Amino acid sequence: MRELLHHHIKFFIFCSLAAIGLRLAMVLKFPLIAGDSLVYGDIAKNWLQHGMYAISTAEGLQATYMRLPGYSSFLAVLFKIFGMEHYGPAMFIQIFIDLGTCFVVSALTLEIIRAQAFAIEDPSRAERPALFAFCLTAFCPFFITYVAAPLTEIWSIFLTSLTLYLAVKGLRSLLQGSPGYWKWWLGCGIALGLNIYFRPDAGILLAIAGAILFPLLFKFPQRTSVAGMITLTTVVLLLTPWTVRNWRTMHRFEPLAPRYANDPEDFVAVGFYRWLKTWVVDFISVANVEWHVPNEKIDMDDLPPRACDSQQECDQTESIFDDYNQELDISPELDAQFNQLAEQRIRRHPLRYYVWLPALRVMDMWLRPRVEILPIDLDWWKIEENGMDSWIAIALGSWNLILLLLAVIGVLRLWPRSWGLSEPALIFALFIGFVLLRSLFLATIENPEPRYALECYPVVLAFAGAAFVRKGIRKTV
Repeated sequence: MRELLHHHIKFFIFCSLAAIGLRLAMVLKFPLIAGDSLVYGDIAKNWLQHGMYAISTAEGLQATYMRLPGYSSFLAVLFKIFGMEHYGPAMFIQIFIDLGTCFVVSALTLEIIRAQAFAIEDPSRAERPALFAFCLTAFCPFFITYVAAPLTEIWSIFLTSLTLYLAVKGLRSLLQGSPGYWKWWLGCGIALGLNIYFRPDAGILLAIAGAILFPLLFKFPQRTSVAGMITLTTVVLLLTPWTVRNWRTMHRFEPLAPRYANDPEDFVAVGFYRWLKTWVVDFISVANVEWHVPNEKIDMDDLPPRACDSQQECDQTESIFDDYNQELDISPELDAQFNQLAEQRIRRHPLRYYVWLPALRVMDMWLRPRVEILPIDLDWWKIEENGMDSWIAIALGSWNLILLLLAVIGVLRLWPRSWGLSEPALIFALFIGFVLLRSLFLATIENPEPRYALECYPVVLAFAGAAFVRKGIRKTV
């Protein structure tokens, strides 16, 4: 990467300044401080003022483990320096964290290409794809928009990129038998552990790293064992303080965060969430129904036709909604009714519940225009009602599709000739395995928020850059 910077310093300076300018404009024009941002901020404020990792409730402070402490720690440091509930510094720092992602994605692309046989003979062939990857990341509208929101996304995307990069360097050093190979795996464990502190689902990276290292045990047992143990031990040690705190304070063994972001005394409406999974496939359904619970009414008109299989079922659903709308909360009794309704629908169409709906939710997370953080209506496809907003959403959706198509081209151009334990095959399996495993994980959740797929975009952008590689034999005069 150092050589690439040296050879193309003007390119990197220009693109970096442009990237900073776009992100700064987004922060100044469209900052979004709501929802989860306020939760992280509340925890940070209570941590500073009262020495408790807690949320504010009507009854006072309540110790919590509903959110891992990564982002709240970040905000707490900034609140201490700049004043309570000043979220602006967090967004400004995220500009440079995201710029760091641009450099790491470019370095990832270099590693992917240089593992190929044609690039070993001529390493300069990797420069062009790496430059394209940097440019695509620097001007990626989906990263730019999330810079302006005090959320975990920007940090998690950066740490995911860094974890993958260090894992690739670790694999290469391990295969080559370099004496310092363990340092890369130590760095990988640190990056991964920090990433989990921001988003618990980052643990998927640990699973895929383990899957990649496992077959190497039979070829390089000592080096592979050391690499695996260093990575796992580092992650466990980093998570130990949080786990101990939860055991002592919450009296629960919880090394991450609960599935439904709840505290031990909170009632979780599992039946309601199960019912949602019998029909939800898109983000607007999450916004119109799931996010209304509790404290807001649910309207039957917000349900799509697929939410009911018959008029009788529609009447049953409406009756449950009427009961909910009176209290604006879900009691255990009402949750049991949602669960019964879900059970009927699952029994009637098990394939729909276990296969088709999860697949559609994943597709929605991958293909949606990602306008949820912009001042654009979520029903952007209604062009007559939304006018220019609809065209902006369509343009963003089109650009997202272009990036995915470029990534597919890159994958096809670099597809390994053999799937042995060669360096190109292992790096390829690491990247593709991570995307597939994360997509499978996303299929299990009932709220298809487009931002959940963004952690995969460092891989998408790296392969999109690889689509521009020249593989032909260079002619000499």
